[in-house]
Amino acid sequence: MNELLDELEDMIRDERLTELRRALDELNVGDVVDFLERLGVKDRAVVFRLLSKGVAVEAFDLLDQSLQGEIIEGLKDAEVAHYFESLDPDDRVRLMDEMPASVARRMMRHLDPRERSLTSIVLGYPSGTIGRQMSPEFVAIPEHWTVAEAMEKVSKAGEDAETLYTLPVVDAGRLLKGVVSLRDLVSSSGEVLVVDLMREADSVDADHDAEDAARMCADRKHLAVPVTDSEHRVVGIFTVDDALDILERAESEDAARHGGSEPLNRPYLSTPVLQIMRSRVVWLLVLALGAALTVQVLDVFEETIEAMVVLSLFVPLLIGTGGNTGNQAATTVVRALALGDVGTRDVFKVLWREVRVGMTLGATLGVLGFLVAGLFYGWDIGMVIGLTLLSICTLAASVGGLMPLLGKKLGADPAVFANPFISTFVDATGLIVYFMIARAVLGI
Repeated sequence: MNELLDELEDMIRDERLTELRRALDELNVGDVVDFLERLGVKDRAVVFRLLSKGVAVEAFDLLDQSLQGEIIEGLKDAEVAHYFESLDPDDRVRLMDEMPASVARRMMRHLDPRERSLTSIVLGYPSGTIGRQMSPEFVAIPEHWTVAEAMEKVSKAGEDAETLYTLPVVDAGRLLKGVVSLRDLVSSSGEVLVVDLMREADSVDADHDAEDAARMCADRKHLAVPVTDSEHRVVGIFTVDDALDILERAESEDAARHGGSEPLNRPYLSTPVLQIMRSRVVWLLVLALGAALTVQVLDVFEETIEAMVVLSLFVPLLIGTGGNTGNQAATTVVRALALGDVGTRDVFKVLWREVRVGMTLGATLGVLGFLVAGLFYGWDIGMVIGLTLLSICTLAASVGGLMPLLGKKLGADPAVFANPFISTFVDATGLIVYFMIARAVLGI
């Protein structure tokens, strides 16, 4: 497949557009999307205009919102209206969040009254809530209806609904009473009442955090979850594919911040170089300032190093071990927070667990450090290295476990408090511990 994509890029470069159009017609929509994500802004606009109308609509729906926005900016108003209206209301809102306000207002004016009303429902909820991610297009079944009546409504309204596999069951006031699956309706007699088939529903409030709702939907393996307002009336439906998209974005953000950069929120090959640079430079500056603290610690203990030069040989080993230990603990706790395995109320449980893990790791590495350093540099140096490894591992694991919980408590992304910060903190404190132990053991 990579060879084919490279060949298509050669066609663009050589301006063989007729040949490119024929080649694009032979690709499935998924391959077209992969190809569009590899291209720059200008080439993507050229390729998109070469696509057949049906493929273009499907491909546009599958692209990231940032790429959709770039395509919209390069289209005429009439084309914008066509592609914008082809989106579901929730996808439409996510695209609008990527666009300047003036462009978003212009696109809204092109919508027919029904689509504008549905889009406005989703726009009415704050960013980051599940209401902003739900679809207002759903089929609700009254509890007193028969299966035959429900199936008739499904057949009439199903084309516009986000999903039909899970159907909310409501009372006369549209209060959520339960859910019924399409499978149960299809396999039941027409005279059976829906109330006899429905089961208890897991639902989420429209103002609930989107990532938490997505995690619940995925963990409980629901195909769809009803979204309700403060009075428990059904206002939308949230599907598992949207849940997986949210979780994928959250995982990408955590992975980027663990590595000391900001998430790109778009495919790598389509991201401008300056944007990649901006996503990394802030964290590099923060880490550089942290490294300056480490240099200051070395300056404070300059006399200790001069008295026993061999101590400087072990600095990279010790700070590297401390940083890695802290990062391991932080990654584990960030993941546990995301899965809901722990919360801020578990701070002392996490601390006690990480203290024990750190001490066990430190004892294991400390014994090895004592033996190796002792054999080559003397047993007094071995004692310093062994005790330092024990201390640093215990300290790093404890700090690594606590920082994500602190970030969560402060309302910040736990990943921000993870690896980059912990590495810098442990480097400085680890060196202080190292030289204090050296002074005590060696008497210098």
